[in-house]
Amino acid sequence: METRAFRTSFASRAADVVIALVLLLLGFVVVYPFINLLALSFNDGTDAARGGIYFFPRKVSYAAYGMLFENKKLLNGLGWSALRVVVGTATCLFMTGLLSYIISIRSFSGRKFMRVLFFVTMYFSGGIIPTYILMNQLHLTNSFQVYWIPGLINAYFMLLMASYISDLPEALFESARIDGAGELLIYWRIVIPVAMPVFAAVSIYSAVGHWNSWFDVILYNFNGHFDTLQVYLRRLLLEVEATQQIRDQQLLMHKFQGLSPMTLRAATTIVVTVPILCVYPFLQKYFIGGITLGSVKG
Repeated sequence: METRAFRTSFASRAADVVIALVLLLLGFVVVYPFINLLALSFNDGTDAARGGIYFFPRKVSYAAYGMLFENKKLLNGLGWSALRVVVGTATCLFMTGLLSYIISIRSFSGRKFMRVLFFVTMYFSGGIIPTYILMNQLHLTNSFQVYWIPGLINAYFMLLMASYISDLPEALFESARIDGAGELLIYWRIVIPVAMPVFAAVSIYSAVGHWNSWFDVILYNFNGHFDTLQVYLRRLLLEVEATQQIRDQQLLMHKFQGLSPMTLRAATTIVVTVPILCVYPFLQKYFIGGITLGSVKG
């Protein structure tokens, strides 16, 4: 018995060690690209072209970050990006969550039809040109509203939230209706507080999508008045890459001395990624719980 218990204990410990090593290896694979980008962003551009930079910068230089933050347009773009994330995420959560609640009401006869209708839009869309014509006819181009109005309803988020809400006890809603509460009041006072895990999980998806979005900014806000941080950084990166092809212009070479597309690309990635990394730890438990519970059907 003692020998068998010893073997079981040894096998259990060995399995724990193997699992820990595998998790550490996977964690290293996930974290290393970010560490490498961070090292590149703080390295001199000319020296970085030689390669061989892995964990630490070989020749420390702050030229890439200096180039990013010396222009006042960066703060302006940061402001529009932050406002887009807040407004876009809040409105998307409210409207998509309301739609999810509607198609989860068992007494609503059209809920299956609406679910299929929105599900089809995940695979078929009108295309770029018809969408642009629609935005133009609605007078949404060259305005801030084009950032959040088209994203009020998200079919994928709707399916996630509807799956979670459908698992809630029907007695919660029936008792509220008996007390005279309307559907909108039930959604605001019962559904949102109870379904907060899936709302928090979807908010991460929506916020990251709004934060990283840049193509719609170029497409619909071509006057440049509402350029977000990502568009500014993309334009700056293209400008630096263009200077490498114009070596005979001494003024540009002096302006971008010590820079290279590699180091500036690394710096822009760090600037765009850090805000999301700062927010994610606070919503991690809701993210995991919301996605796990929202994906299981009883």
